[in-house]
Amino acid sequence: MSYHTLLGLKREPFSISPDPAFFYQSPGHLSALQRLEINIRMRRGLGLILGDVGTGKTTLGRVLIQAFAREPDFEFHLILNPLYQSEFQFLEALCKMFRLGGVWRSTMDCLEALETYLYQKHAVEGKTTVLLVDEGQNLSLNLIEVLRSLLNFETNEHKLLQLVVLGQLEALPRFVRIRNFMDRVNMKYLINPFDPEETRKMVRYRLSQAGLKPGQTLFTEEALSVIFDATQGYPRRVTFLCQRMLEELLLREMKWVDQALAMDVAEGEKRLMGVDS
Repeated sequence: MSYHTLLGLKREPFSISPDPAFFYQSPGHLSALQRLEINIRMRRGLGLILGDVGTGKTTLGRVLIQAFAREPDFEFHLILNPLYQSEFQFLEALCKMFRLGGVWRSTMDCLEALETYLYQKHAVEGKTTVLLVDEGQNLSLNLIEVLRSLLNFETNEHKLLQLVVLGQLEALPRFVRIRNFMDRVNMKYLINPFDPEETRKMVRYRLSQAGLKPGQTLFTEEALSVIFDATQGYPRRVTFLCQRMLEELLLREMKWVDQALAMDVAEGEKRLMGVDS
């Protein structure tokens, strides 16, 4: 039996998987989503989302895809991690992802096939093709150049490919080196960690989504303060730490996570990670 069942919950509230149902939309995350949606609907081309590890970029991408799920005029394609050895390998993967027929012997073959496909989708079928690239910090300079080339495909009014790149802050200097790429960024946004109040709201939201009844609590206010201090509001860290605290709650046969339990777990995780108190 899963620990969440023992707590009277219907679902796991603190899984680190990028489940859109448990994505707490802070003002910053909501703003990023709204800006991306506008950028895509207006067919403006490139949207760039940057943030530290664990700030919720991957889940934000899944929420974005879900927001368009019932709109057949939008076709989303997702690259989880752009670790390709060459430009040709990357372009060939795109051709296969878009289910293009034919044989591609060079990067030029692939680019021509992709341009024809994107024009057909846009001008003939009236559809918007969106490519979402996660883990954008792993894009090599050569692959950034390839993306720049794809952004050159356009009509007089719109880009044929709507591109969203999600990456860690470390990627920014590499993007800046390709000036023609940064010049094509129509929408860029930096995702920051949560503040103390947003952290509290995130924890409560996830518990509510998991089935916690209104008026019930599993974390005291003091425990929530400990969680923020230990995680500095990074969503992934908050999620993992809350999971550990609920497991410990059951082991100690307590009703809720109080300050003492929260501090014990937080200190224990610090020691495991080799972080000084």
